[in-house]
Amino acid sequence: MKITKVKSHVLQYELSEELGYSQQFYAKRSAHLVEVQTDEGVTGWGECFGAGNIAVANKGIVELVIQPMILGSDPLDRDVIWHKVYNLLRDHGQKGMPLQALSGVDIALWDIAGKVAGLPLHKLIGGAHRSSIKAYGYGMMLKRESFADHKSRFKDEASRILSMGFHATKMKVGLGAKADVELCAAVAEGVGAKGQFMVDANHCYTTSDAFYVGRALEEMNAYWFEEPVAPEDLDGYRELRQGLCVNISGGEVEFNRWGWRTILENRGLDIAQPEVCALGGISEYLRVLALCHAHFTPVINHVWGSAIAVATNLQLLAAMPSIPGGINQWEPMLELDTTHNHFRDELLKEPLDVLGQVKKNQGYVTVPSAPGIGVEPDPEIIRKYSI
Repeated sequence: MKITKVKSHVLQYELSEELGYSQQFYAKRSAHLVEVQTDEGVTGWGECFGAGNIAVANKGIVELVIQPMILGSDPLDRDVIWHKVYNLLRDHGQKGMPLQALSGVDIALWDIAGKVAGLPLHKLIGGAHRSSIKAYGYGMMLKRESFADHKSRFKDEASRILSMGFHATKMKVGLGAKADVELCAAVAEGVGAKGQFMVDANHCYTTSDAFYVGRALEEMNAYWFEEPVAPEDLDGYRELRQGLCVNISGGEVEFNRWGWRTILENRGLDIAQPEVCALGGISEYLRVLALCHAHFTPVINHVWGSAIAVATNLQLLAAMPSIPGGINQWEPMLELDTTHNHFRDELLKEPLDVLGQVKKNQGYVTVPSAPGIGVEPDPEIIRKYSI
C-alpha cells in the first residue's frame, strides 16, 4: 500500500455572535481536517489544532511541505514517517504549526491502520479500559457585554450545562483577577452541590494574580485551575502547585516528548492536558502519555475541534490506563464544547450525537467501535463549509 495524496480541508462558518476567552474574541468557527489517500482505496482522516488563519497556514505545511516527504510511503509505516517528517522539519520548528500539521497527518495514518486491520483505534493501542467516557461540558465564554451580564449569564449557564447531563463544567476567565473571582463565585453558585467546576485562564495571569485567583478557588472548591500563567513560565507553575490546594492543570500548548519531559520534570502540574491534534499526533501522544504516567501525573486530554477530534480522543481515553490503580480508580474525562458547533454535530455521515449521549447516559459518551478512529466525515458537509 502506498500514500497517493495528502489533502487539507479547512472548514469555516460565521458565528451568530462573537465568543471570547482571555486572549481574543472570534466571530468564525473553524476546523482543519487532513485526508490521506492510498492506492488501495483506504482513506484516513485526522485533524490539526488551530483555527482561522492558523488553519489556512497549516494547510500549506500539510500539502506543500509534508505531502512531498511521504508520497509513495507505506501508510502503515507511521512511526518511520513520523520521524522522517520531524527530522526534516526540525530546523524549522520543533514546536507550533509544523507539529500541528504533522499531528493531523499522523492521526490519519492511525485511522488507515485501524481500517486495514479491521479494528478500532483502542484495540490497536492495546484494548479498552472503559467502553464509555465520563464527559465534562465547557462553556461560559466571554462576550462583549457588561460585567453584570457576565455574572448573571455564567451562573445560569453553569446550571444549564449540568442540567444537560454533565457532572462537571468549565468556565473561561480573563476580565482581570478581581473581576474573575466574582465570575467564579457566580459559577460556583450556579453549580451548587450538583457537580464540579473548573476554571480556564488561557495563561492570562502573572504569578501573583494567579495566586490571588487560586486562593479564592480553593475556598470555592474548584476542581482545577487551567493554564493560570504563560506556558513558558515553568517556575510559576511549580510555585503555584506548591502554594495552592486547587489542582493546577495545563500543557495543551506543549509539543512532543521533549517539551513534555521538561514540564513533567519541573513538577508543576497536578493534571496534564496534552492536545493530540497539536503535539505530534497519536504516535507522539502515546509517548507523552507514557511520560506523564512515569511521573505519576494523571492525564485529562485537551479536546478542541470537530467530531474527528472528539472521536480520536474517545479512542485514546478508552485505551488510557488509570494511575495508580485500585478498586476506586481515578478516571479520565472527555472535554466537550457545549457552544454552537456545526463541526461537532453535523460533520459525520453517522453523527456521534455526543450531547444527546451525555443526556441519555447520565454524563457518559460511548466509544466508537468501527475500525480506525471509528467515524467518517460527510463529503457534502466538507464541501459546504470548505474555504
